Amino acid sequence: MDKINWAILEELQKNARVSFTEIGRKIGLTSPAVAERVKKMEDAGVIKGYQTKLSHQKMGYQLRAIINLRAFTGRLKAFLETVKNFEEIVNCYRITGNENIIMEVVLHDQVHLEKLIDKLITYGETRTHIILSDVIEDAPVRQWKD
Repeated sequence: MDKINWAILEELQKNARVSFTEIGRKIGLTSPAVAERVKKMEDAGVIKGYQTKLSHQKMGYQLRAIINLRAFTGRLKAFLETVKNFEEIVNCYRITGNENIIMEVVLHDQVHLEKLIDKLITYGETRTHIILSDVIEDAPVRQWKD
């Protein structure tokens, strides 16, 4: 990864739909040169894909929460096998520490949250934190500068 690739990634993280011509204009490369570098980063797995960002709130999900799960003995594997079936879970990480799992969930309301927790407690003990607002939203990955 050189400085030019980092500059391309920075532009793509701002707007993945920006044209190669526009990126090239900003960083001083031709459109074909940008396209070639992007293709190489895609092939290498540096760029894993492009996605559409949704507003959960405008889709009717008025409540967001972080839920930590401390799995009961012998229940972690079962949870890991079924976690993708929970439509409310938008991010899920296996972590170190007291809890095994941390999840970001989107919900319609408190009743929806209660129903989700009722499902989750079959796998372990939960701890829930209601999200009030985003402090850093969609922070770009940046090149480390020593």
